[in-house]
Amino acid sequence: MLKLDNVDVAIQSVQILRRVSLELPTGTMAGLIGRNGAGKTTLMKSVMGILKVSSGTISFDGADLLASPTFKRTSMGIGYMPEDRRLIPDLTCEENLLLPAWAAKQADGAARLERVYRLIPELRGFASRKGSQLSGGQQKMVAIGRALMCGDKLLLLDEPFEGVAPALAHRLVEVVANLKREGMTVILSESDLQHSERMVDRLLVIDRGTLTAR
Repeated sequence: MLKLDNVDVAIQSVQILRRVSLELPTGTMAGLIGRNGAGKTTLMKSVMGILKVSSGTISFDGADLLASPTFKRTSMGIGYMPEDRRLIPDLTCEENLLLPAWAAKQADGAARLERVYRLIPELRGFASRKGSQLSGGQQKMVAIGRALMCGDKLLLLDEPFEGVAPALAHRLVEVVANLKREGMTVILSESDLQHSERMVDRLLVIDRGTLTAR
């Protein structure tokens, strides 16, 4: 489903990714492990088209992602949860969830929202609360749900468990593990294997922009 071949990415004059190659079949859950600054976020942003690829290729479902505008990635079924969540504090939880559907002018936004509520029932409970009224862990849940609004094939989750209280982190692990049962392909990043070791099929270790698959 997702294939990167010899991908290089530089930000200004600094080389971040170096000849990164990987291939993930449909339904695979991969853990992207590396310290801060190793290139995890850069890899995800490159797939999403937020950062420009210097050389190499990225394909998804047989389509050349580098030939597709950034805004079309979501319509292809790819969802991205940034590490810092990026919720709009004055919007409600439900409004934050619906933002991708509104932006993409998806006619089935209500059905997609119901799917998100089915996968993460807690979100329905605080649907009317503003983003600024949610705890850090609750905001992570909303951010995952928002990624799911468009990401019904591939999800890129950047540090989904970081900075979350242990009890809520355990629940987030359950939520992410359930996505695999939905047949989705998932890449989740962590600095170590504290939460993801038991649920990932593939381990991708990144260090100084170089990827090693296990």
